[in-house]
Amino acid sequence: MSLKEKITEDMKAAMRARDAQRLGAIRLLTAAIKQKEVDERIDLDDAQVQAIIDKMIKQRRDSISQFETGGRQDLADAEKSELAVLAEYMPAALSDDEVRAEVAAAVASTGAAGPQDMGRVMAVLKPKLAGRADMTSVSGLVKSALAKG
Repeated sequence: MSLKEKITEDMKAAMRARDAQRLGAIRLLTAAIKQKEVDERIDLDDAQVQAIIDKMIKQRRDSISQFETGGRQDLADAEKSELAVLAEYMPAALSDDEVRAEVAAAVASTGAAGPQDMGRVMAVLKPKLAGRADMTSVSGLVKSALAKG
């Protein structure tokens, strides 16, 4: 079963269970998927769907921090519930040690010598770690690894 099919089945289950919050989050996700398919006239595969989910997760995290800063805990809680639903469709996250090991392996495999090689290292890491690690923190780890080397 593809990821899109799983999302559709989960939407049907949420409708049957009358789980309004879960249903709302899944409908937002399906709308984003359909929008991308219509805009680009393609049928998305699992990797492209995960990229959409990852983008939506980043948006939710940003919104949560802004709502908490602004003292709107009610809105932050709503975003957190959407974030939890979206996170279910992503692959298991890597631990910090696993991410560091991937960064070290990528630096070694590309022969990166300094900060000017960051693009090459990130090009190797992005397909491996997309959706499984926060790419902002990965970028920071690559910078520090290249600064040492």
